[in-house]
Amino acid sequence: MIFASDNWAGAAPEISAGLEKHSAGMASAYGTSDFDNQVEARFCELLETQASVFFVGTGTAANSLAVAAATKPGGVAFCHNEAHLIEDECGAPEFFSAGGRLVRVPGKHGKIDPPHLASAIARYPNSFNHQGQATLVSVTQASEIGSVYSCEEVAAISAVARKNDLFVHMDGARFANALVDLDVSPAEMTWKSGVDLLSFGGTKNGCWCAEALVVFNPDLAENLPFLRKRTGHLFSKTRFVTAQFEAYLTDNLWLNLARHSNTMAGRLADGIRKSDRARLAWDNQSNLVFFVARDEIAEGLTKSGAQFYPNITPRDYGDVIGEDECIYRLVTNFSTTTSDVDSFLELLG
Repeated sequence: MIFASDNWAGAAPEISAGLEKHSAGMASAYGTSDFDNQVEARFCELLETQASVFFVGTGTAANSLAVAAATKPGGVAFCHNEAHLIEDECGAPEFFSAGGRLVRVPGKHGKIDPPHLASAIARYPNSFNHQGQATLVSVTQASEIGSVYSCEEVAAISAVARKNDLFVHMDGARFANALVDLDVSPAEMTWKSGVDLLSFGGTKNGCWCAEALVVFNPDLAENLPFLRKRTGHLFSKTRFVTAQFEAYLTDNLWLNLARHSNTMAGRLADGIRKSDRARLAWDNQSNLVFFVARDEIAEGLTKSGAQFYPNITPRDYGDVIGEDECIYRLVTNFSTTTSDVDSFLELLG
């Protein structure tokens, strides 16, 4: 009953087999091999457009390189109040971008509100040289509270960004989970909705350590080879990242793994709705489930073997949390079983 994080899960067998398959023999280094180029071409095919793909090992690297590519020194990037970019990247985006800054934008359900975004951008006019210049908007898909932006919502945010000559980045650490929830194409959820850069995550969905920064705007890709090398994220044996992605994208494995995670999360949410000892904090759309319970109930679940974490109450959360209550987070993954879920719900009652 481990619901602490999808980062706790191991690797899908197909991913391990892919690594084994490409572990022998010789291949040119630093992402220059024919195999690396083939996997990059597979990304372009999947996304229905010509794009530049930069393989890295962590989501922090992908996100921070995206900010660095789009944000000039002293520039300002905008993200949601609870975005991983501003809460959990340890200042890496600011560091990579040589002193760029991140600005919080409010919005309900973990998603940026376009009018609030417009107001935030207006505080940084390019004609005023005392505050810094706006450069980028970042959306998290799925969000930190498990909600999912619709394509229309992404397009609305992109419209605000375009009006102000800003680029748009999508943090897709749980990209596949959002995609199967919306049942749209990767192209529809990204560049067709105005996204310029995409952090395409695989680690949380069955890979060992595989992330990719996909750049749809060619102007932003020009300096990224240098930035990736300078920040220490150009792997000499890049094929061990691309080998994971080759397996990940074969026969819709990535979508099937995410669909299973989402299904298990839905099963958890349905069970919590029926309990009189806890309540859902909000409806789930991906593989994250948040519930409210008294501290003693959560402690009892933990002592009985369930593993999960408390969650900070979001700034825009409107419901009342009792003094002896807390919001808790449950995260499912590709290896979560119905037995795991049902055992937890039985303990909850």
